[in-house]
Amino acid sequence: MIKMAKFLFRGKTLEELQKMSIDEFLDLLTSRKRRSLKRGISREQKKLLKKLKEGKSFVKTKKRDMIILPEMVGKKIGIYNGKEYVPVEITPEMIGLYLGEMVLTRKEVRHSSPGMGATRSSKFVPLK
Repeated sequence: MIKMAKFLFRGKTLEELQKMSIDEFLDLLTSRKRRSLKRGISREQKKLLKKLKEGKSFVKTKKRDMIILPEMVGKKIGIYNGKEYVPVEITPEMIGLYLGEMVLTRKEVRHSSPGMGATRSSKFVPLK
């Protein structure tokens, strides 16, 4: 039988985090994120939170600098990576991270054999 580990964020369960006010939650975050939230949430971030509270099934956003709050857990968000919206389901382990950390903006580089005109030496590579 597999035993599921109980989720804890700095000693608090998910239910306790969701019941907390934003000021109490700030004390659990790192200094950079705490300072960002103390300065206030931008208009676009407020719109995103409002859409999530309305219960929409999928919300698209370009706000990669939004910090994941406990009220966002379980929601599906399309995060823009510069080319397309990548769907991400928010899990409790993501609390306190930025949305941009969930979606990479660059692809992994995969090199293969040199192409036509790549270098001077590639002119001796036979064409396929």
